[in-house]
Amino acid sequence: MPRVRTQRNSLLARAAGTVGVMAVALGATITPANAAGHPTDIGEASGNGSTDVTPDTPTATGTTVSVDGDQVHIHQQQARVQAAMQAHARRQALVTAVIPAPTGHYQVGTTSLHLIDQSRYDPWVPSHPRRELMVQIWYPATNTAGLTQAPWLPSEAANSFLRNLGAWPGTVALPTTAGFMGAQVDPAAGKLPVLLYSTGLHSDRSMGTTLAEDLASRGYLVVAIDHTHDANEVQFPDGRLETNSIPANATNILTVRAADVHFVINELAAIQGGTNPDVDKAPLPTGLTHNIDMSRIGMFGWSEGGAAVATSMQLDSRIAAGANLDGQFYGSAYSKDLNRPFLLFSSQSHNRDTDGSWRTFWSHLKGPRYDIKMAGAAHLSFSDFEVLLPQAASVLGISQYQLQQEVGTINPSRAILVQRTYLAAYFDTVLRGQHSTLMDGPSTKYPEISFVR
Repeated sequence: MPRVRTQRNSLLARAAGTVGVMAVALGATITPANAAGHPTDIGEASGNGSTDVTPDTPTATGTTVSVDGDQVHIHQQQARVQAAMQAHARRQALVTAVIPAPTGHYQVGTTSLHLIDQSRYDPWVPSHPRRELMVQIWYPATNTAGLTQAPWLPSEAANSFLRNLGAWPGTVALPTTAGFMGAQVDPAAGKLPVLLYSTGLHSDRSMGTTLAEDLASRGYLVVAIDHTHDANEVQFPDGRLETNSIPANATNILTVRAADVHFVINELAAIQGGTNPDVDKAPLPTGLTHNIDMSRIGMFGWSEGGAAVATSMQLDSRIAAGANLDGQFYGSAYSKDLNRPFLLFSSQSHNRDTDGSWRTFWSHLKGPRYDIKMAGAAHLSFSDFEVLLPQAASVLGISQYQLQQEVGTINPSRAILVQRTYLAAYFDTVLRGQHSTLMDGPSTKYPEISFVR
């Protein structure tokens, strides 16, 4: 059974290698002071004349030990180690990553919900008796003065993400988003169509931030789902961090994700009905209850999340339109008829000409269907890695060639702009009834996009 292409395997392998290379580079010139042995051991060896250590002789660890009149200057050695480490830290200047600002008319608000599905056991960790999720909501906002903009990831999850990526401590600062935490929903935006987002395998909901907050700035309510124990890290309000626990031979990942999506839609309906489903009863943004339009629901996902869209639409007919961002289909859903709109949006070398699962799915689409690809794009181009990796490449030790293998040759800002534009054009057309000519065929304004006929 073919599996969805995992989006970080090669990247993480290379990142792990980067850490090793950096450690070797450091070790060649510096070693923690205690690695040279106890001061008494070295002093005794020097004092009895039997030592092989002479002034400026490298030790087995690569550290230079200075001897002066049979006295080892340990404190000087420690000072040199510290100075070398500080110099290395200065050379590895802090990279503060940024993501492009949203392009819509509205400011953006955001809030997170802690949800527990009392009807399901956690499928990945039997010791967790109920399925527990974190979701992040993005929406058009007003009255944002004095409010804090949300981090791209909360603190503990951010630390875990950077460790997994292989970033040397203190060298990368993750972005601040455009979303003002807990801001009031802008009533001028009217009833907000709902868009659900499912991210890649072992990925975080934050990987769709550049798309989510832009769609929110255009008047959508976007709900990004963290699939607990599928994602590499999910941080809950009490600071607890739940990590990836999926067995290597798991075959029901899409089924679990679809059930998560179905549950989240139910919780949104509860909010629309005046109930706060947050487990901790954290206050909902003012205006949220009265501005969710549950009659217009779409879903998009990247990689594994793209495959999950088809499975979720088969499970829940309330999802009126779907979009798959470069994800290979598997399971049974893609070989069943679907009479609702669907967008296939692929990288340069992946589309239904090269992917049999896409060809099969295309033949079963009975509603409006679109298949477009973006020139110069790679698989990670459809995630926030598209803009984050180029900024952190020097810190991670990723060459230009390796970078192009991961995020393609297209300019990162342009890649994000094109994705934002076409996702909005698609959902405006199929959910809002605002037809966009971009969905009719090639555009001279966006030559990167071609339609697979």
